[in-house]
Amino acid sequence: MMEEEQRSSEDKTSARSTELNQPEKVKKQRKGRKRVQEFLAGDYLSREWVVGNLPYLLFLTILAIIYIGNTYYAEKTFQETEYLKTELKELRYQYITNKSALMFQSRQSEISARAQVYGLKETSLPPYKILYSGKKKEIKKLDR
Repeated sequence: MMEEEQRSSEDKTSARSTELNQPEKVKKQRKGRKRVQEFLAGDYLSREWVVGNLPYLLFLTILAIIYIGNTYYAEKTFQETEYLKTELKELRYQYITNKSALMFQSRQSEISARAQVYGLKETSLPPYKILYSGKKKEIKKLDR
């Protein structure tokens, strides 16, 4: 037992000497943890700097709202542009189709075939000019 007491006393003296040589380890709270705890506790709202920076925070909020609105407007404009492109393409196809149908219907053979339905015949004489002499005819007015 004596030996055990001596060992324990030696251990105590050696522990004291090491304690004197090394500073005591103190657990420090990290700044990040402290800030998270303050945020969750709601202490950040009661500080004076928040009140001092309130106009700046309102300005940032307004900028965020404008940014979101601008994004929605840009998307809407893009969708409208794409819709108009497809509509323009369809109208262009319709124009080409109608133009080719008109060209086909305005051919002389087509006009002649449609005129025969009404009893008209195509002339066999070539066209000729009608000349105008330039004299005016006088028209008598009736007296009333």
